[in-house]
Amino acid sequence: MGSPMKIRASVKDGVTEIKVLMGHEMETGQRKDANGAVIPAWFINEVTAKLDGKMVMQAQWGPSISKNPYLAFKVKGGKAGDKVSVTWVDNKGDTRTDEAAVT
Repeated sequence: MGSPMKIRASVKDGVTEIKVLMGHEMETGQRKDANGAVIPAWFINEVTAKLDGKMVMQAQWGPSISKNPYLAFKVKGGKAGDKVSVTWVDNKGDTRTDEAAVT
């Protein structure tokens, strides 16, 4: 499991901006270690975000996403105090969910 996500969410003029920094190694499966052995692929392949329990974003990712990915997006609606929840699932079945409040 990766390290906790850093989530920031703020609302302005009825639009909520959500920024997420995810801690994950994101190996492509194409690099080799010092002994020449291929490092197995290990990457996030699904990301979902909910605003106050309602899904507002879903993404399918692959091995080309960089280590410790950063994601930012905006959605209509939301208010200060609403809960933002972001979940990722990687190709090994590991999952992580973190939450933050909208400011």
